[in-house]
Amino acid sequence: MAFTLPDLPYAHDALEDGGMSKETMEYHHDKHHKAYVDKLNELVKGTEWEGKSLEDIVKGTYKPGEVAQSGIFNNASQHWNHNQFWEMMTPNPGAMPSELESCIKDCFGSVDDFKKKFTEDGVGQFGSGWVWLVKGDDDKMEVLKTENGVNPLCHGKTALLGCDVWEHSYYIDFRNKRPDYLKNFLDNLVNWENVASRM
Repeated sequence: MAFTLPDLPYAHDALEDGGMSKETMEYHHDKHHKAYVDKLNELVKGTEWEGKSLEDIVKGTYKPGEVAQSGIFNNASQHWNHNQFWEMMTPNPGAMPSELESCIKDCFGSVDDFKKKFTEDGVGQFGSGWVWLVKGDDDKMEVLKTENGVNPLCHGKTALLGCDVWEHSYYIDFRNKRPDYLKNFLDNLVNWENVASRM
């Protein structure tokens, strides 16, 4: 069964008040994400990966320690990453659930310290990639930055929150100001209820 581009869980212009424009969403979801899905379907056809789950493909094609991953991995991982990303944002961000807030304070000292670490690691990811809040087998949270399409599945971690730091995610709205984009993401776009549900 072929992979498909999921609909956004909100309208293309729904995040504008939070700082992510309709134009960005049209390019990012409708063009960039769609291209990953189309290329993945093309690449897996007739291979051992055809018919496998997205998660199995990501974990099965990842090559630890290699920056240059296969085309199947790159497109599968970026499809998975973006599926998470859209759900991790909301046009109506509310307060952070108390259980999540408590865990963040236990692991980082404070919510502000977590946001500082998340932003610094996102800014510090050289070139294209992602920054994540993850949980390991020990239930401890940490911030993980990954190059290109690499994601927490590759490291045996659970993704709680992820932010795309490829330029196509922020250049229309923030130009080259990645720190401003990350701060805005944390302050105005995160669906904390979704993050808490992943714990």
